[in-house]
Amino acid sequence: MRRVSPDLQNLVKDIAISTRSKIVLLVIDGLGGLPGEEGSTELEKATTPNLDTLAGESICGMIDPIVRGITPGSGPAHLALFGYNPLEFQIGRGALSAAGIGFNLELDDVAARINFATVDEEGKVRDRRAGRISTETNKELCQLLDGMQLEGVEFFVRAVKEHRAVVVFRGEGLSDKLNDSDPQKTGAIPIEVKALSPEAEKTAQIVNEFIRQARGILSGHHPANMILLRGFAKSPGLPSFPEIYRLRSAAIAAYPMYRGIARLMGMDILSTGEAVEEEFKTLRENFDKYDFFFLHIKGADSAGEDGDFKRKVKVIEEVDENIPTLRDLGPEVIAITGDHSTPSVLKLHSWHSVPFLLRSEWCRPDKVDKFSEESCLRQGGLGRFPAVEVMPLLLAHALKLTKYGA
Repeated sequence: MRRVSPDLQNLVKDIAISTRSKIVLLVIDGLGGLPGEEGSTELEKATTPNLDTLAGESICGMIDPIVRGITPGSGPAHLALFGYNPLEFQIGRGALSAAGIGFNLELDDVAARINFATVDEEGKVRDRRAGRISTETNKELCQLLDGMQLEGVEFFVRAVKEHRAVVVFRGEGLSDKLNDSDPQKTGAIPIEVKALSPEAEKTAQIVNEFIRQARGILSGHHPANMILLRGFAKSPGLPSFPEIYRLRSAAIAAYPMYRGIARLMGMDILSTGEAVEEEFKTLRENFDKYDFFFLHIKGADSAGEDGDFKRKVKVIEEVDENIPTLRDLGPEVIAITGDHSTPSVLKLHSWHSVPFLLRSEWCRPDKVDKFSEESCLRQGGLGRFPAVEVMPLLLAHALKLTKYGA
């Protein structure tokens, strides 16, 4: 795999121009899979006539979110898609969660993502997601936690969605150099938060006291009788996406964290419903206002993490049913991919490459006639390439890049 210069984004910035052509980047979260019981991946099993027709008019390939063999989190995987070198720019889950609900982090705030979880009498984690409690229940629990008192620090607990919430600590001398309390598996006891550098000792003490009090408050609220914290982070201060690429850009995402990524990059966030059809409707209603759209579909990833092969297939098929809405709008460039793979057989993100298609008037169509891992890998004209090269490809096919050099 070829190495990508960390200066690629700066190069693109120097030659990007503003034009009236439009780009839609459709990201089906966790799209990539592995063969299940029937010998097919979820994408291969799904009935996708519209995606397949589109693939037949496109140039396809496989992307690696980070580098081969590395399993990405959602943050770095999306950063790579948007041309930010994920080894140079990093956003912690906490900052993403806060930005996703529109919470404005101050310079020295430390945010962490919360999972409401279920623990047994021995304190061992039995369900890291507390049965995916409702968002309404989440809000009620957050209000309870928000009423705690911690010496020397102000804090805010806010609901995100289902079992996920965010806590923001505000005070002098706070550090995000802390390990997660989430053990990332069932049957284990939550991990004590420890300082990863000397200046984080005070913050570790505050966080552990927060967790201790929270467990006491939640003890009678089964299945959400514990919290797990991960992704301690401060605001990353990312370079502006609209300024780098000279794009009027907008994000359509039902799930808060992905709105957070887009907001931190400087995109406009469009209000949308949660259903796939509603997200495509939002695209249609705002199509004349922007020249770049990030359209994010979450359901495939959630199904993959739950090990639900059939539900992931259904989400992909639902996306396929809405592709005519996208085609009818006539953007000059359509790109469809995932941020990473989430195979149902693993119930986790994985390191596997992800199918990618790009349709424009100026592409060289290859022999792919079905949008799938096997076809994109074996017949894709783009081959296998790093996700950070996606944005230059989209801009080039939209005629938004001038020549480099004399």
